Amino acid sequence: MAQAEYRIAYTVRRSDRARNARIVVDADGVEVVIPQRMALKHVEPFVQEKRAWIERTLRRIQAAEENAGIRLEDGGTVPYMGRQLVLRVLVEPGRVRSHVALGPGGVLHVKLGEPGRRPLRDALEAWYRKRTREEIAPRLDAACVRAGTSYKRLSVRAQRTRWASCSSSGAMSFNWRLLLAPAEVVDYVVEHEVAHLEVLDHSQRFWRLVGKRCPRYREHERWLRRHGPALRF
Repeated sequence: MAQAEYRIAYTVRRSDRARNARIVVDADGVEVVIPQRMALKHVEPFVQEKRAWIERTLRRIQAAEENAGIRLEDGGTVPYMGRQLVLRVLVEPGRVRSHVALGPGGVLHVKLGEPGRRPLRDALEAWYRKRTREEIAPRLDAACVRAGTSYKRLSVRAQRTRWASCSSSGAMSFNWRLLLAPAEVVDYVVEHEVAHLEVLDHSQRFWRLVGKRCPRYREHERWLRRHGPALRF
């Protein structure tokens, strides 16, 4: 007797900007984004149509998570620009603000006011956000000097599906989770966004410009597609 297929769990989100239905698969699960006027009865058939792709993507994310080296606990590890930092977590009851400091030998010391995965995750994210600006700013400045361009401002965010963005006004935004990737991937994303200061779209002209400044960009793009969904706490 054939085993019945399990139902894929997903959430549905209506979007004013969506012209067609699309499916987003990441470490948070499966989300179906649909236009405002699309009837809900069409969602399940659409998901079933894409079932094979969804399952492949979920398996790839699971494998990437297992290889990411992220263990949020005392003695665990987190990746940082290609290094594995060892966590040393100390709980000090009554502490109001968490404190995170990188010590010798790649040991990341974390002091918390209460135990638990959530306080540890929040403290680490705050530290990574601060470090993102410190790591990205000099890379961005240097890349702009080489390109003969300039940007307006730099912000750090936590986008779900974007690693970085460049607006038409020259405002730059980078995802803090980039620091969980190797340094060469971070460098590529910086060059990618600096190229957008000259070419806003992803035309052939844009990719020629990126290829000139980062010859291995295809390799870095593949790495992000394969491992990116697992770069999260």
